[in-house]
This record gives sequence, structure tokens and C-alpha cells, in this order.
Amino acid sequence: MTKKQVANSTDAVHGGVPRKRPHHALAPAIALTATYTFKDTADLEQYMRGEDTDPEREEYGRYGNPTVREFENRMAVLEDGADAVAFSSGMASVTASILALTKAGDHIVLFRDCYRRTRQLVTVTMARFGVEHTIVEAGDLAGLAAALRPNTRLVVSESPTNPYQYCVDLAELAKICKAHGRVRTLVDSTFATPINCRPLTFGIDLVAHSATKYLSGHNDVLGGVVVGAPHLISLLRDLRGITGAVLDPHAAFMISRGLKTLALRVVQQNASALAVARALEKHSQVESVFYPFLESHPSFKIATEQMHGGGGVVSFIVKGGKAAASRVVDGSRLATLAASLGGVETLIEQPSIMSFFELSPVELAQIGIDPALIRLSVGVEEPDDLIKDLVAALEQ
Repeated sequence: MTKKQVANSTDAVHGGVPRKRPHHALAPAIALTATYTFKDTADLEQYMRGEDTDPEREEYGRYGNPTVREFENRMAVLEDGADAVAFSSGMASVTASILALTKAGDHIVLFRDCYRRTRQLVTVTMARFGVEHTIVEAGDLAGLAAALRPNTRLVVSESPTNPYQYCVDLAELAKICKAHGRVRTLVDSTFATPINCRPLTFGIDLVAHSATKYLSGHNDVLGGVVVGAPHLISLLRDLRGITGAVLDPHAAFMISRGLKTLALRVVQQNASALAVARALEKHSQVESVFYPFLESHPSFKIATEQMHGGGGVVSFIVKGGKAAASRVVDGSRLATLAASLGGVETLIEQPSIMSFFELSPVELAQIGIDPALIRLSVGVEEPDDLIKDLVAALEQ
């Protein structure tokens, strides 16, 4: 394994982009159309038989759009994959992957530390349709191997995870699942981005992103994407045509524009987040800090081996419990209290009263969410300014 197998600024700007566009335009056109025309019935029949030689030909907006397709092509290059399919949100991309690869009677393995909606999808929604599940501890590959059953069809993981930043050994994960037989692997790589890690290069089957986050990078658009082998992506694309979770062409244009600065932003956020994490680790009011490139993090070794940088999210627990954490959040003047992550602005939140507001203290403990946990999504501001702001908030 090597952390050098990642995308760079050249890939982000030029990868998957056609050299010549209609009317000699430099920027892509936004194809704001719901349907497409045919010359005559013979032309239509040729298309329906799959004999049309025009790669840009589409039939209806739910099945494809040229602006969306360019975004998909660009993501395939960035993730070093063969094909990609875009969706209306990150959760739509994860949902489509799970629906396409499992059926009643199948079994899914999920790692405990993950996005709450992914957990709910697997443990509640899919359970209603007869899909079983087992949850194992974050990054615990021995536990994963023990959890696999004859009817296991999918293993779902994040790397790094949300919110505690655990990383899984992707090569070993792929090896275990391939040795077991018909087990596919889906890795949500939203926190990593292809600038820090390319899961497909380690043998993972599918990599998903909430394009809302770093890919777009400006907190102004929703989108999702999955990259992988053509035979798997075709399953997801067919399902998208049925469920209708299509990415809007204007959103695709916005995300593609964000991709051009992806490497620049992520490299800056890597450096700033590491500086912030180190400063927090030294502060007397901070109990613990979770960042994969800190030597104190349990995933430090595997993270530094397979990632180019630690990403832009830093989670930390303050001393004094829930009320103390709320005072720190409210005391911040530079970081903005808001959900989501990955944008140019630094965002701060207290998961126990935002993402998991409906859970009791006992339920929070069951999923490992400390009431005093704070999640910081580091933007592109000067790191010294961010550190001063956080220190001031902590010292209140």
C-alpha cells in the first residue's frame, strides 16, 4: 500500500474533462432539459436497441444528463475507477448502493462509528425488508471476519469514520471480504476525498461520497456519487432510473466547479486541521482529541500509511461535560455553529444536541457519543486564527 496513490491538482482540474466543448466554450454547459429529441422512429428504435453511436445521446432526464455525466467522468478519474454514477445527495448514493447489492435474507456488516443516517438505513429501514445486519467496532477487522456469514453480501465502512476519525485497513478489509466469497465492500470516503485516499486502489469494490462536502466545498449544493467497476455502477444507474434520485444538472455544474480547487482546499485543510488538533491536545480544558494523524489516535499507523493527509475534521471532548462543551461552541466567534462539513468556512457542532438530539444519555452511550464531544470541520481560514478562536472559547 502507498499513500501516494492519490489524486492531485492536475487531476482535479483536467481529469475526465473533454478537450473540446460545443461552441468552443471553456466551461461546461448546463443542460437544463428534462427530455431529449429523436429525428424519427427509426432513430428512436436504434437508440432503444443500444445501437446508437452517439455517446452523448440520452432519452429522458431521469436516465442521464450530459452535465451530470461529465461530473461522473471526472469522479471516475479522480478515484481511479472505471465508472461513476451521481445522485441527488450523499445518502441517496449510499442508499442506492445498499439497495442494489442486497435483498431479503441477505446480511450486512456495518462498523459502529459511522454517519447516523447510514446506521439507521441499515439497522431500521433495511431490517423492515428482511435484510439482517451485524455491527462491529470501528476498524476491528478480526471482529469483521468473525461477523461474516454465508449470507453476508455487503460490508459498509467509512474511513475516516464520523465522528471519531477511525480508519480501517482498506487492503486487509478487501482481502477478508474477497476470501469469503460473494461479499462486496462499500467505503464512504467523504472525509478522506480522493486527494487523501483512493479506496479502489486497495481492492475496495465501491467508494461513495457526499459531494455536498469537500467535492463541492462551498456548502451551497447537495449531491452524491459512487465510483467502481462498470458492472456494479450499471446496477446503481439502473436503480437510479427507477427511484428517481437524480442529480440536478445545475448542482452537477456547481460540484464540477468545486472539484477544480479540491486539491488546493484539501491540502490546506489537512495542514490546518493537524495544527488545530495538536493545539487542542495541549490545552488543559480538553480531555481527548480525535484526529487520525495524531500519534495518540488508535488509527495513526494505518492512517499515515494509506492516506496522504488526515482530512479537515477534528473531534474533541472537553472537560466539564455537556454544558461545558456548549459553552465552548457558543464562545467560538470564527467557527460557525452549523451541520455538515467540508466547506471553506470552519463549522462547529456538538453532536449530542444536533445529530443525536433525540437520543437519551443511555442511548448516546450505547453508540459511543460523549455529550461533551465537539466536532470541528476546519475550513481554509488561517490556522493561527482558528487556534486563537478555539483557545479563547475554551478559556471562557
